[in-house]
Amino acid sequence: MLSSVQNPRFLLIQCRRSKPFHHHQYPKSIHAISQVQSVSTSLPTSEIQKIQKSILSREKTARQFAEQFLNRLRLTEPYVKSFLHVSKTVLNEADEIDRKIDRNEDVGPLAGVLVAVKDNICTADMPSTAGSKILENYRPPFDATAVRKLKEGGAIIVGKTNLDEFGMGSTTEGSAYQVTANPWNLECVPGGSSGGSAAAVSARQCVVSLGSDTGGSVRQPASFCGVVGLKPTYGRVSRYGLVAYASSLDVIGCFGSSVADAGILLQSICGHDKLDATSSKREVNDFTSQFVAKDYFESQPLKGLRVGVISETLGDGVDQEVVSSIRGAISHLEELGCTVTEVSLPSFSLGLPAYYVLASSESSSNLSRYDGIRYGNQIVSDELSSLYGGSRANGFGPEVKRRILMGTYALSAGYYDAYYKRAQQVRTVVQKSFKAALDEHDILISPAAPSAAYKIGEKKNDPLAMYAGDIMTVNVNLAGLPALVLPCGFVKNGTASLPVGFQMIGAAFDEEKLLRVGHIFEQTLEGCSFIPPLIADELFKC
Repeated sequence: MLSSVQNPRFLLIQCRRSKPFHHHQYPKSIHAISQVQSVSTSLPTSEIQKIQKSILSREKTARQFAEQFLNRLRLTEPYVKSFLHVSKTVLNEADEIDRKIDRNEDVGPLAGVLVAVKDNICTADMPSTAGSKILENYRPPFDATAVRKLKEGGAIIVGKTNLDEFGMGSTTEGSAYQVTANPWNLECVPGGSSGGSAAAVSARQCVVSLGSDTGGSVRQPASFCGVVGLKPTYGRVSRYGLVAYASSLDVIGCFGSSVADAGILLQSICGHDKLDATSSKREVNDFTSQFVAKDYFESQPLKGLRVGVISETLGDGVDQEVVSSIRGAISHLEELGCTVTEVSLPSFSLGLPAYYVLASSESSSNLSRYDGIRYGNQIVSDELSSLYGGSRANGFGPEVKRRILMGTYALSAGYYDAYYKRAQQVRTVVQKSFKAALDEHDILISPAAPSAAYKIGEKKNDPLAMYAGDIMTVNVNLAGLPALVLPCGFVKNGTASLPVGFQMIGAAFDEEKLLRVGHIFEQTLEGCSFIPPLIADELFKC
């Protein structure tokens, strides 16, 4: 057992002490939805299951749910700026679902569920810019496989969310179009690169959302915004239609306000796809079977579960309030019956430099297609070389250029062995160390990020500091493993509080276990409310 964990009640006490923001921190025009009369301590529930039950019983219509979310989106979007594009057909699609229900037709497991999609995932009926000027106004002729499956399940795509350009960043400040704010504090970043998708779920502008995760781009924003983020095993979800950044690391992931919602969303998009050669043919189990009601839990529902705490993630460089929140979560897992021990992964610190060499190298290859002729907006030029150079210079932002240059250098003659080859060797070491640890433990846990959300602009001009923030997440991508992040506490931010998430890492294709543990954890974590004050009062009235 860990000797240094906090008292088992620490986490609950910490959650109850967290304070909402003072009302003057929000613009006057949204006071109506930001004033919090009381902090709800109700447990997270599945919005997807709630919507399904309501529309099938005809208690409410799909249109009523759509209007509810669209109204909230209109009120909050001028301040949060989660979306780059909002669909104009949401209400028409909701009406069609209602008509199908009236005709007793099958409407699918996601009928009436508003889903936001990160703007680097292709949609045939909406722009897909990847947050870059070089793809401004680009409309793909097809839907990504994940989007197609959502539509087949009855989901309504509400819009495309903001991101760091091509997924390269950790704050969503790298977008060529706008800066997204954190719904918990409009002066803070939502994380990145899937900051728009995380903020949209946090502000309840949609039910669930899709993001992509190359080195933590689902999990870190989930922690910053106080929502659930799920990165599946590499190959579990088809990458067809995902704008490529680093192809051996990219995965499509899920955001939800509860573990059940994230799991239901994953269930709907995973499975083999002949259009993606890296898509796994492994059978997909029914994840929803793990989401049992709290009334059916045993006194210690996780008894016997072996949990390993990665010791390298709780040391120097990690905010002490984050460490306290994680140790509180550990205590809660022990109360649930888990056997918790520390585990050392000596290769953990090597993952960050290896990741940036590999990801930059792959990006320099993948982004070569954006030359103004095959893909991307084109400048006017009489010479081919000037057309290439000018189109890329005008179309790419500074962070994308930086990573292309780093990757091209790492792959160049004379430096390949020193950088790219060595990074691949480190990747193998990381994979082996995770396998050894997971042979001895059912899951591993760590913080999702070294800190809570920080101020907008704080790290924009310091790329090395921004890269260092990925230390908790990049190793999981190098190993190709699944990971689940869910909120577990708060850190003080002046007179207010910001959410903190912890990361659970599982064996390859064992998302089912992560979802089970995560569901039990959140359903038994009393005294916490992970609803931002921005929308809390309005949400309680619904």
